[in-house]
Amino acid sequence: MLTYALRRLLTTIPVLWVAITACFFILRLAPGGPFDGERPLPDAIRQNLAAHYNLDRSLVEQYLIYLGKLLKGDLGPSFINQDFTVVEQLMIGLPYTLTVGGTAFLLSIVAGISAGILGYMYRNSFPDYLLGIVVLTGLVLPNFLLAPIFQLIFGLKLEWLPVGGWGGGAAVNIVLPVVVLALPHVARISRLTRASMIEVMHSHYIRTARSRGLSKASIIWRHALKPTLTPVVSYLGPAAGFLLTGSLVVETIFGLPGIGRYFINAALNRDYGMVLGTVIFYMILIVVLNLVVDVLYAWLDPRVRST
Repeated sequence: MLTYALRRLLTTIPVLWVAITACFFILRLAPGGPFDGERPLPDAIRQNLAAHYNLDRSLVEQYLIYLGKLLKGDLGPSFINQDFTVVEQLMIGLPYTLTVGGTAFLLSIVAGISAGILGYMYRNSFPDYLLGIVVLTGLVLPNFLLAPIFQLIFGLKLEWLPVGGWGGGAAVNIVLPVVVLALPHVARISRLTRASMIEVMHSHYIRTARSRGLSKASIIWRHALKPTLTPVVSYLGPAAGFLLTGSLVVETIFGLPGIGRYFINAALNRDYGMVLGTVIFYMILIVVLNLVVDVLYAWLDPRVRST
């Protein structure tokens, strides 16, 4: 298992390098810059700022300098918030982002698998259709549209939940963001679980278990659940990536003090350091999560280790 994990980790290094290189040059070649505002800066100040941030050098030199710092764990300075480095700003927003994203991830897994199993047990009946309608709502509506709808219904009309803000970390303040983030993935996981459960329950060893007189619940939990989760686990890696990137928009809509706020502000102000640092941070986090999923997938299906 360790050899398999190391092999998967080594294959991600070239992917990270290509992604970092592409992001670096795309940001630098885009029109405008971090010091372009409504009121242009004097030439002397602009030249001093360019020299301070190495923007007066060629793109290749800037790229090599950035890579050298990156290998030391330095994501560079923020061009706009000069009192903070990129790492410091990420560490400020990280607890909020992980709280919302992690809670949504766990909710997606638990609710999605439960809905999928219930959908199989009551397939082609009213509970199955009702669950399908509820979970597919999140699949049809994107989170940037679903969030204002939930704010309008549950926050303004019914007044059950706050429409935004962190509120000192109170649970009621993160209910709507978590549900908005989780609902699309609940739908996908439930559909994967239901379809996989139908296929597994027609397997030969399940027929053998039935012939031994085992109950339906015992067959599902003891024999069918593990192979059923194989396609679900393979989806968890991309799902984690979608949750993390989706949280950027959701945090902005709900006014949460997470990384999304810094990223959106940095993108609007062409803060090269903060935008690139956030992208790299998310890429590394997604790679780590995908590695965990790959190892878990190999545990569920030992045949994967030999590929």
